[in-house]
Amino acid sequence: MKSAFIALIGRPNAGKSSILNRLVGEKVSIVSPKPQTTRDKIMGVVNGDDFQLVFTDTPGIHTPKNKLDAYMQKCVKQASEDVDGILVIVDAAKGISRWEIEIIEKALEGDADVFVAVNKTDIVKREDVFKILQQLAPLSARKDGIKDIFPVSAKNNVNMDILLGGLKSCLKDGVRYFPEDEYTDKPVRFVIGETIREKALLYLQDEIPHGVGVFVQKIDEGEVYSIEADIICEKESHKRIIIGEEGAMIKRISTSARADIERLVGRRVFIRLFVKVREDWRNRASYIKDIGYEN
Repeated sequence: MKSAFIALIGRPNAGKSSILNRLVGEKVSIVSPKPQTTRDKIMGVVNGDDFQLVFTDTPGIHTPKNKLDAYMQKCVKQASEDVDGILVIVDAAKGISRWEIEIIEKALEGDADVFVAVNKTDIVKREDVFKILQQLAPLSARKDGIKDIFPVSAKNNVNMDILLGGLKSCLKDGVRYFPEDEYTDKPVRFVIGETIREKALLYLQDEIPHGVGVFVQKIDEGEVYSIEADIICEKESHKRIIIGEEGAMIKRISTSARADIERLVGRRVFIRLFVKVREDWRNRASYIKDIGYEN
């Protein structure tokens, strides 16, 4: 039996969650067009007959502006420690910055094997990808440099099998840390809350900033899976937008989330959503903990 732990790191909105979901083959981490969608470190598990790869999705690396941001950056630091491999994900559409080069150089100082995935190759020209590869070449040429670089498209599932195969080089003699039928370390309650938040981010788009959280108040696992949850926002004006005219927006969020959660739990789901205002909740440790982002 062989196993390995691999951390996924990179800038906000580079596609870390999309890559994790493709590698695992299940919806492990939520995805939205907004940067900083992932707020917690989330493990996704790939099981084989004689191996187990445990991936950790992390929040995008950015400068903290509040207590929630600081917690997110702590998650990145913790996820990058004591791992067998680090996969740095670069957004091909944005190119690679000096800041990202420094992240890779920092990762190379440790004992973990370092890989790079150049994501979103489906929306750029080959010359753009080649330019990124040229910039990374000096780091690949070093004796203890980048192990491999993979141009991929998580959206279109391009080269994802090659990426997974390359990451298997991190496998070492070990044990199966998670049961074969588990593909994430997060409890169902957390996944449900994140699913609701994903739909809110999707449908609200730029109308509401990142000050939206979801607190799952109650789950009744009867014949019909019943859920009560609060959508937390920071202003009364945001509350009105989330509810929408005659409740149209919150109904849309609920209907979309219900479809995903029904696939997750394998039965009919009933959701009741409430919208509550908690001013400056992202700087309130108690609210952050209640929503599930800190233990």
